[in-house]
Amino acid sequence: MKHIILILSVALFTTISFAQDSNVLFEKEKSTLKFHTIEDLAQLKKGQLLELYISRVYEITTVLPYMSLTNEPGTTLGDLGIREDSDNIKILEKQHEVNVAAFKYAKETMTQFIAYADTDKIMLSVLYFEEIIKKMRIGLEEDF
Repeated sequence: MKHIILILSVALFTTISFAQDSNVLFEKEKSTLKFHTIEDLAQLKKGQLLELYISRVYEITTVLPYMSLTNEPGTTLGDLGIREDSDNIKILEKQHEVNVAAFKYAKETMTQFIAYADTDKIMLSVLYFEEIIKKMRIGLEEDF
């Protein structure tokens, strides 16, 4: 469990977004479309579980830093009332660039190390991450 918390913490600081419009905080294209049950996950091979694990970490680390602004993908600076001037767009573009590079290394690390984890722990982690994603989608306005 300590390893999962460590990885999630590292991933949180390596917040990511691939190939986005320079004016969008995060896009929907990498969002989780299907949530799983333990029975669903038990049918998958370890490699498939690892892919789910990484994609859930990606989504959490992409959205979480912007939770105080929005939980809606595709939100632009203008939608939030933030000036869309060249300085703000450069800041967001630089953030996206840094995040792409950081997640590349985080993904390599997870691929190498999480493969050593017990399959049951990977399944439970995926379920846990999916619960976090569900709660992030509810937003800050709703009761948890």
